[in-house]
Amino acid sequence: MVSIDLLKTAPADFLQKEFRCDRTLNLYKTSDGAGLVTQAAAGRPLKITEIAQDTRAVRVCLCEDDYPGWLPAADLAHLSVAPTPYQAPQLSAADIQDRLPQVITFTQAAMAVPNQYLWGGTVAPNYDCSGLMQAAFRSAGIPLPRDSYQQAAFTQRIERSALQPGDLIFFSNTDRITHVALYLGHGQYIHSSGKDKGRNGIGIDSITDLTHPVSWAYYQQIKSFGRVMRSYIPKN
Repeated sequence: MVSIDLLKTAPADFLQKEFRCDRTLNLYKTSDGAGLVTQAAAGRPLKITEIAQDTRAVRVCLCEDDYPGWLPAADLAHLSVAPTPYQAPQLSAADIQDRLPQVITFTQAAMAVPNQYLWGGTVAPNYDCSGLMQAAFRSAGIPLPRDSYQQAAFTQRIERSALQPGDLIFFSNTDRITHVALYLGHGQYIHSSGKDKGRNGIGIDSITDLTHPVSWAYYQQIKSFGRVMRSYIPKN
């Protein structure tokens, strides 16, 4: 078991070492627990990188996607030493193509259960847009970066005319990508969107039939299209 007291007395035994989440844990933007930024599902590996001065939290980095966040000190009890270091899968474009039906199936199954949009959500039933994409690809053994703008930079840019099921559509009304969806084919895509666009959770919209106001609103913000050609390899 990890505790703040142990971290303070023997930091070298814990800092930068790999641990495994024994249950789903929430990570926050600040050490005082404000602003959910992501979630770590049970089994995900992470490293402790810093102890807050007031010892109320530790800063961690998720091993699979290099994503940082603050973990409340009380949740240290739900970490175990990782039995082996995380090894990212090395997947070819063909490997990924073969797994895309599983990715699509995951998103459709997620939509079939009651859910709502959750900023920072990456674990069922409530997701944000990029959290749903990351969880769907992860279900098929394909690691992706965490945020939509990171996913846009990670994918291979394609033209709309080249869209295939399993490709990603990126949206924004600024220079930085702020939303992502999974293309299903026949002009349709699936995504988790917030209340401000008329939904509060996972739904299917269209880039061809714009009669629904949600489809119309997002159509105005389409920025680019991307294809996952590789799996994410951590930098650390």
